[in-house]
Amino acid sequence: MNNIVLAVLQGVVVMAVAPFFSGLGRVIRAKMHNRRGPSIMQDYRDLAKLFARPESQSEDASFALRIMPPLFFAVAFMLAMGLPLFTTQSPIPVFGDAITIMYSLALARFFFALCGVDSSNAYAGIGGVRELLMSVLIEPSMLLALFAAALVCGSTDIATMGQHIMTGAIDAPVAVILASIAFAIACYMELGKLPFDQAEAEQELQEGPLAELSGPSLAMAKLAMSMKQVLVVAWFCAIFVPWGEPATVGAAAVLGAVIFLVKCLIDFFVCGVVENSCSRSRFKVLGNQTWAVVGIAVLAFVFVVVGV
Repeated sequence: MNNIVLAVLQGVVVMAVAPFFSGLGRVIRAKMHNRRGPSIMQDYRDLAKLFARPESQSEDASFALRIMPPLFFAVAFMLAMGLPLFTTQSPIPVFGDAITIMYSLALARFFFALCGVDSSNAYAGIGGVRELLMSVLIEPSMLLALFAAALVCGSTDIATMGQHIMTGAIDAPVAVILASIAFAIACYMELGKLPFDQAEAEQELQEGPLAELSGPSLAMAKLAMSMKQVLVVAWFCAIFVPWGEPATVGAAAVLGAVIFLVKCLIDFFVCGVVENSCSRSRFKVLGNQTWAVVGIAVLAFVFVVVGV
């Protein structure tokens, strides 16, 4: 029973703080550009306005456009319940497995891209194809890094992997370090930060699949996207930076929640500084940069085989 309560609490907390961290990135960007910028609470106001507006959908749209927002949100909430966020134990282990997480995110990405193609909007269709291309560029390095760490730890369970790394019970520490570097860069790319992406630069393309959404559906999709960013950061921390959270479920989970939020705050701050310290790359040459990350992940596999 305690695990179920903790799982729901994790989902609610991630849902509550996701707009804050997405607003934090805009505040950092504004400060580094010497301008005032929006309030850090702006995303909460935008979501409240969207939830209060009536919803309208294209008559030509199929079921994909209607089910994408609740499906995307359900996947994000499910992963928030399964990841070991507040403790070193996963509240619902079946949702905290690396393979389950990868397939769940792929399912959400597929329907997000399908939503753009389904709307018969030219920009939305290009945005859907763009989303699938980013998946092809990012997911191979993420998968290779994950499975290299899983081979060292002997499990694909996120909590088990984090416990092995935290206690030092690993036979190939160099491989884990390389896997963590590759996974960190892949997570950074998944967040849509410069030099790889920037939603504000081409709203009609990167977020093209959202062009035909309005009202509560658009709010749900935007909230799910913000939750996904928090979950990607939490995913990295749960495996490669597992220190600080308590090992037991109970009152100590409150301290674990504070530590989790501090980790997220530090990670998003670092990502914001890095993002605004570099120029944007052309989308056509992103493959050259992502292949370097794949190379690091493959090198981690080599060290796993060697046992270093």
